[in-house]
Amino acid sequence: QVQLVESGGGLVQAGGSLRLSCAASGRIFSINVMGWYRQAPGKQRELVATSTSTSTTNYADSVKGRFTISRDNAKNTVYLQMNSLKPEDTAIYYCYASIKTNWHQLSADYWGQGTQVTVSS
Repeated sequence: QVQLVESGGGLVQAGGSLRLSCAASGRIFSINVMGWYRQAPGKQRELVATSTSTSTTNYADSVKGRFTISRDNAKNTVYLQMNSLKPEDTAIYYCYASIKTNWHQLSADYWGQGTQVTVSS
């Protein structure tokens, strides 16, 4: 079974930076997409950024030019560098991965436990 472990959240003032990390471990055959989603209180979870196995990236319009997603496939790890943070970035950030656990099985979605990011004004 697969586990995603996140780290790097915290409290920062507007204009500051944070770097989130997420490492996948367990029974992993291959990983397709890895990414980050976020959810603010009372709002639906939304996509922040994704990266394919070949590092093709996709970003939400609200974070383009400020956030950067990257992967280390040898370590099964994905990162999110967040710069020029705004109060509206405040949310719980969740790591996501689409993972195949065996060659003969279908891939499945996995989620981390979430890490709180709070940006003060």
